[in-house]
Amino acid sequence: MTLAKEKKKEIIKNFKEHDKDTGSPSVQIALLTESINSLSEHFKTHKRDHHSRHGLLRMVSIRRRLLEYLRRKDPKEYHDIIKRLDLRK
Repeated sequence: MTLAKEKKKEIIKNFKEHDKDTGSPSVQIALLTESINSLSEHFKTHKRDHHSRHGLLRMVSIRRRLLEYLRRKDPKEYHDIIKRLDLRK
């Protein structure tokens, strides 16, 4: 489940830190969250799609590590992104 170009550009625009920012932790977390949410919807109809479930678990793990990194490096940004993405932490 890849993101559409327009959706990806919109997410990057909302979470970027400077003009050419596409890889900061906040942008990566936002993109992963969008992918995770779309895959979660996919699993409501395709319960036996185990290959995609493996990818989902990998994305959740990567997002968790990025959130831990952000919490250590910039706690203010960490709390801001948790609120903006409506994550439970």
